[in-house]
Amino acid sequence: MRTTGILPDRDIAGLFSAGALMAARPLDADQIQPASLDLRLGAKAYRVRASFLPGPSSDVAGKLERLKLHEIDLTNGAVLETGCVYVVPLQERLALPADISASANPKSSTGRLDIFTRVMADHAQEFDKIPAGYAGPLFMEVSPRTFPIVVREGSRLSQVRFRKGHALLSEDELHGLHAAETLVASEAPNISGGGIALSIDLTGNADGLIGYRAKHHTAVVDVDKRAAQDVDDFWEPLHARGRPELILDPDEFYILVSREAVHVPPLHAAEMTPFDPLVGEFRVHYAGFFDPGFGHSAAGGTGARAVLEVRSHEVPFILEDGQIVGRLVYEHMLAWPDRLYGADMKSNYQAQGLKLSKHFRA
Repeated sequence: MRTTGILPDRDIAGLFSAGALMAARPLDADQIQPASLDLRLGAKAYRVRASFLPGPSSDVAGKLERLKLHEIDLTNGAVLETGCVYVVPLQERLALPADISASANPKSSTGRLDIFTRVMADHAQEFDKIPAGYAGPLFMEVSPRTFPIVVREGSRLSQVRFRKGHALLSEDELHGLHAAETLVASEAPNISGGGIALSIDLTGNADGLIGYRAKHHTAVVDVDKRAAQDVDDFWEPLHARGRPELILDPDEFYILVSREAVHVPPLHAAEMTPFDPLVGEFRVHYAGFFDPGFGHSAAGGTGARAVLEVRSHEVPFILEDGQIVGRLVYEHMLAWPDRLYGADMKSNYQAQGLKLSKHFRA
């Protein structure tokens, strides 16, 4: 039995039982994922002048009092506008043991809507990082970038993972795991920098569809409603046009897909990290968690691709088919989860190809 690794679902539930995790309301039935916990918005949001970190000598509430512009009641839902920064106290708070730390990340659907979210803890000097032994509240910074959104008390935009000790696989371990389990469907996997590379697919599907570019000046998206919006009202489809390349316009938001199918074995969890921006003026905009069982054949995930949220900065940039755009880093699980991503949970993005968030209908 491992003594270091990412906590699985039953151990996350155990944190609640032990008082290391507390919430203003009982947990939602599906709030605990195989290797993470969804975080819920509280009853109020605060529009702030600018993004901030509390720093070692301040708590979030103290800085919020100085920087807030107005308070928004989320009880019955409210619109958060693009280009604005909001801070929302979360329903969950922590009293972590001295050997357990945590990290947060936007949920898949959040990234695909271009909603910028980061979690803050008191006295934090980094976003999305919660040190071992932390005891206190959690806050989420929310900034819609492309679409105005409707959120309400209990909406879930971000998720948190808990880890005991060092869980990251070394490059040698990653080579061994790929040889045994085929982590990405590539004849010559590129493993370096602690991760395994993913490249972009610009050849398209049977209809030549290679991705989507977000439209501007749209209606609002309700983050809690599935299949409520027409794709054509929010997205411009992009098709292959003879040459396997795409010119990214500055500050436009694109949904693209990896060439490689991705596999996360049940005793591991993965996270996508942005590729080094020194290779070009673009980045995969949101890193993301991949739960145990993603792409796992026994969980109905054969052929699952990674959907990529891509943005170019400063200058137009030509993205070519097969170009590396990100890396997957893998971590050990502390134990096998009770449920795997996919068939066990009716997961939204198992066995996916190019796919928009669950909020849109074709």
